[in-house]
Amino acid sequence: MKVALVHDYLNQMGGAERVVLALHEIFPDAPIYTSIYDPQRVDPAFQKMDIRTSFMQRLPMVTKHHQPYLPIYPFAMESLDLRGFDMVLSSSSAFGKGVITRPETLHICYCHTPMRWCWNYDEYVEREHLGKMARRVLPFLITALRSWDQTSAMRVDHFIANSPVVAERIQKYYRRDAVVIPPPVEAGR
Repeated sequence: MKVALVHDYLNQMGGAERVVLALHEIFPDAPIYTSIYDPQRVDPAFQKMDIRTSFMQRLPMVTKHHQPYLPIYPFAMESLDLRGFDMVLSSSSAFGKGVITRPETLHICYCHTPMRWCWNYDEYVEREHLGKMARRVLPFLITALRSWDQTSAMRVDHFIANSPVVAERIQKYYRRDAVVIPPPVEAGR
C-alpha cells in the first residue's frame, strides 16, 4: 500500500508535529506533503524525511510570517499532487484535510481541532491581539474560509479526533463522526 502523509505546515514544533513524527515511524517510506517547511524551526528528524512542499514555499517570508497568506492555503493544499497513493493520512488543525485525492484513495484525517481561528473568531482575535487592519479584513475572509473548511471536510473518508472535545467539534462544524485516538505522549517527559 502506497501511503502519503499530509500536514498543514511545518514551520513550528508542537504536539501536531510530534504526531506527524509518530505517523512517519509507522509509515517510514511515506513522503510528507505540506504547504511550507522551515527545517530550522522543527525537529531535526524531519530533515531525514521526504518533505514535499506546495508553491507557497517560494513566497517571501512565508515560513516566518504565514498568517498574511491565510487566503492562499486552500489553493496550496488542493494543488498538491497525491495521485498514485492508496491512502492519504492527513494531520490537520487547518488546511491539511483539504487535499484532493482520487476517488479510490482512502483519506483519513487525524484532526487536532477544526480551525479554531475560523470557528472561534472572537476568542482568536482577542488572544492574538490583532491590529485594526486585520480586524477589518478577517471577517470577510472568515466566511469564505468556513465554507471551504466544511466543503473540504467532505473529502475525508474517516476522521480521527485527538480527544472527545475535538470529536464534538468535528460533529458540530462538519456533521461528521470521529473515532477518538489520543496523540502519542512521551512518558518520560
